[in-house]
Amino acid sequence: MSGATILHADLDAFYASVEQLLDPTLRGRPIAVGGSAQGGVVLAASYEAKAYGVAGGMPGWRAARLCPALRFVPGRFREYQPLADRVMEILGDVTPAVERISIDEAFLDVSGSTHLFGPPAQIAALLRRRVRAEVGLPISVGVARTKHLAKIASQVAKPDGLVVVEPERERAFLDPLPVGLMWGVGPVARERLAERGITTIGELARTPSDAVERILGHATGARMSALAHNDDPRRVAGAGRVRSVGAQSALGRQVATPALVREVLSHLADRVAGRLRAKGRAGRTVTVRVRFPGMRSVTRSLTLPGPVATTLTLTEVAEQLAWQAIRDQPGRDVEITLLAVSVTGIVGQEALQLELALHPDDPRRPGSEHGAARWAVDRSVDAVRARFGAHAVGYLPAAMPRLHTVPDEFRELAEKDR
Repeated sequence: MSGATILHADLDAFYASVEQLLDPTLRGRPIAVGGSAQGGVVLAASYEAKAYGVAGGMPGWRAARLCPALRFVPGRFREYQPLADRVMEILGDVTPAVERISIDEAFLDVSGSTHLFGPPAQIAALLRRRVRAEVGLPISVGVARTKHLAKIASQVAKPDGLVVVEPERERAFLDPLPVGLMWGVGPVARERLAERGITTIGELARTPSDAVERILGHATGARMSALAHNDDPRRVAGAGRVRSVGAQSALGRQVATPALVREVLSHLADRVAGRLRAKGRAGRTVTVRVRFPGMRSVTRSLTLPGPVATTLTLTEVAEQLAWQAIRDQPGRDVEITLLAVSVTGIVGQEALQLELALHPDDPRRPGSEHGAARWAVDRSVDAVRARFGAHAVGYLPAAMPRLHTVPDEFRELAEKDR
């Protein structure tokens, strides 16, 4: 791949921009989606609010102190997905090679489209004009030779801009930028690098790879060192078959108690299993990720006898795996900061194939008497929810009022089946 033919398109402050689009009185004003001056969590902020330091994930009371003129809006979640889908349709008009990585951003490979629409920079400008004119939303686009660099370029382009990085300008563009712009460099990694005097991508590129690996760990260090040199062989992958379905929940910093782990994992399992069943799918391998203080994560996986999409079975397996990871940690009162559940080995499951009675009657075999009964109950739950809403019925403790203040509708928009 020699030319700058990879685009990264990212809708600017998407949720807040949608609110300003739907309510013209909010345009040009600092707004926060979610939360309130009394509490709750800010889900997203407009650029006018970001100028005061307001950011997603911030407590509402703190955001109100930073920006006294801040307007809190509840969020119209049903409007977000259709608008984002329309933007993706526009991107797909110039190339079939569109890799959507979240509700509001995607990579494009336009190497096969230049004979129709002109150079990549011209294609990017065309897309920005169309999104603004046909949807009414601002979008920033980065154009580069690799996915890594295109994503950085789109961040530099914000808000509502276009940045093209030609191959001969890559080092001059990258070297002065902060390492925090790199894909995968979070606050902890940034702090560790800064302690050793590495604050820019150029400084990271000039640091030997083995030294970076000692700072960040072998796998992460090797990856970051390669990206600092813009060594990114990944190609844009168009829409394909779903390989995994997952959900996660950040917990702050809490002691891992049976009640907490059960409540969070039952809620995550309910979301994952429901999405599988909605698409007529099931999966054989369940993976749980537990994150501990210091951004250290441990994963545990189990492959089941058959593909499952039942909420209770997935909950039970997830609990088993989570406690394997937690009990391997030293000391008592182990603290955790995040739990995640994902299912892979995805196959179709529009109907359930019953099996002959075998003992023991294991619900982890989907066709067993116990497994089939769980599947039938879940289908009934799905039917009730489809008619009366997602919160009409559910399993305890997933159906109980949760301590977490981020609406499930927002979580579901952020989650993407891969």
